[in-house]
Amino acid sequence: MPELPEVENTVKGLKRSVKGSVIKDVWTNTAKLIREGSFESFKKGVKNKKITGVRRRAKNIIISLENGYAILIHLKMTGHLLIGKWKIEGPKEKETAMPLGNSVLKDKVNGYIHFIFYLNDGRQLAFSDLRKFGKLVFGKEEEILKEENIGIEAPDISLEELRGIASKSSKKIKTLLMDQSKIAGIGNIYSDDILFKSGIHPLRKASSLSDMELKKLHRSIGDILNRAIKLGGSSISDYRDIKGEKGRYGEERLVYQRDGELCPVCSTVIEKTKVGGRTARFCPKCQPANI
Repeated sequence: MPELPEVENTVKGLKRSVKGSVIKDVWTNTAKLIREGSFESFKKGVKNKKITGVRRRAKNIIISLENGYAILIHLKMTGHLLIGKWKIEGPKEKETAMPLGNSVLKDKVNGYIHFIFYLNDGRQLAFSDLRKFGKLVFGKEEEILKEENIGIEAPDISLEELRGIASKSSKKIKTLLMDQSKIAGIGNIYSDDILFKSGIHPLRKASSLSDMELKKLHRSIGDILNRAIKLGGSSISDYRDIKGEKGRYGEERLVYQRDGELCPVCSTVIEKTKVGGRTARFCPKCQPANI
């Protein structure tokens, strides 16, 4: 699932590419992506509206429109947004979008187009989503996030806020880092690397962390997320930027999906375990259990 760095890079790309454009029409072959109301009402709402801004809240992309309206997009597990041009082919009940021209958009990962916004300059903003779990919502901007239980943005959390959240939690620290109602934006990839850089075992109880450990954790959250944003996010799985290109953080990841390999610090074999139904990777020497 795309996490904060991937969503942040998507938002940066959209700001450069579509701000000021007008949505002239929309197309879909997967109406269930619209989570509130019908596709027809969504289309009517966004058509001929100017895009006035793009921002991120947690893992949500908010495309601001004129007159106080907005589109919320959540990429979920396998979604990403692309700028380009596509041609709709096939019978009505089995329509597919085929990329025009020779480009990276023909990469198979970019080929699961299920939603297209047609812009006034002839370009198209498309949503590729292999598993079709993505979410699009149209409505008043102040309303579309009202029901979302979102915590403090991970890059903005202060040491005092982190200390307060951890000290009151009975959860394992990896689970707490991925709890979007407490700390927004961190998922499986970056929680593994943040904990490794902090020297903290993923099964440690959050409330057991010392002040020194919390300081290391706080610093690592900023270091890892900022590095991942700078490198364009991680494309270990399906994520691509709006040009259809891979992010480079996956090449530098510390322990995520490196179980069985040697620790980059001490050469101990990286292990894995389960934490709240998720897989966690860690170095047993650099991240002693102390559970």
